[in-house]
Amino acid sequence: MTSFDDIRPYQEEEIPTAMQRLADNNDLPTMLHHILPDADAETIINKIRSIRTSEQFQAELMVKAVEGIMHKTASNFSWSGLENISDKRPCLFVSNHRDIVLDAMLLQYILLTNGHKTCYIAFGNNLMFNSLFVDFWKVNKMFQIGRGGHPKDFYNSLLHMSEYIRHLITEEHESVWIAQRNGRTKNGLDSTDPTILKMFGMSQRDDRVFSLSELNIVPVTVSYEWEPCDKMKTLECYAKQLHGSYEKQPGEDLKSVLTGVTQQKGHVHFHISPAITEADLKCLNEYVPADFYRKVAQLIDNRIYANYSLYPNHYIAHDLRSGTETYAQHYTDEEKARFLQYMTWIDQCQDMDHSVLKSIFLGIYANPIDSLNNSK
Repeated sequence: MTSFDDIRPYQEEEIPTAMQRLADNNDLPTMLHHILPDADAETIINKIRSIRTSEQFQAELMVKAVEGIMHKTASNFSWSGLENISDKRPCLFVSNHRDIVLDAMLLQYILLTNGHKTCYIAFGNNLMFNSLFVDFWKVNKMFQIGRGGHPKDFYNSLLHMSEYIRHLITEEHESVWIAQRNGRTKNGLDSTDPTILKMFGMSQRDDRVFSLSELNIVPVTVSYEWEPCDKMKTLECYAKQLHGSYEKQPGEDLKSVLTGVTQQKGHVHFHISPAITEADLKCLNEYVPADFYRKVAQLIDNRIYANYSLYPNHYIAHDLRSGTETYAQHYTDEEKARFLQYMTWIDQCQDMDHSVLKSIFLGIYANPIDSLNNSK
């Protein structure tokens, strides 16, 4: 037993047994229907039984799954910035987070199909729906983040995760993906939580500049033409605005996973920015700790914002929300009509304030433009 057994993914010697367990799971055909709808389930299950490593699982199953999902739900999938990373120096990908599983899954695909090692992925323990998903996540190099609990336990959990991330990068020479904040962005406002950066530093407190630069933080921007789970996010934000809080219903996270996989996405683009360097961090070292981490968060955010791929939906939503035609040159009348037709789902929401729903929905698409403009 190692000190990270409670959160780590499967090690190589554990994978054959996990694959047999996965293949025998009665819920597997249903999952395969969602991620490989055109494949023969029995053939895939037999393939799973022969898999011996995470790399084999990703290369022989996940590549096909991503290609199938994107072929059915995306009109274009592109990426840029690969020149900013090298397997010779592992990195900590810090990404804006829009889809509960696809953000990390798509990055893995980009890395693998361009000759890079795939990265380890931090994910919330709320995704441990059942034994099927536990096996599926942990063979995909995913390690779990604890959420909530007693303050002392939560602190120890953050320290534990910080130590594991540093261990992976500096000792195992493996890259790691983590979202810029706890949970997905629901309102279109991507912002890095300084607490996440403080967590990174918990495992090396002597020198905060060295502590962060050693991790080689690389900002990643993910852009979707059609926001994953936009209707669900609108309703959640509405409930929070109305009641001050929102309590998830049983099975809601699983519904978000399946909706994100099956919903139409239009254009999807990933950009990998240059790393946050030691020189970048030294320029901020004069600040007191709270301001230092806030400034580093802003540095990451600015690189994420600068590399948004903005689509007609974003400009249409911004003009509709502001009641102007400021960005009319970025879309056609047909594109605006399509967006307005898509918005008619709000008219079916009974006993809700439609003007508030529309404002929230439009904000999901319009806010990236404001984030970009405000960062300049």
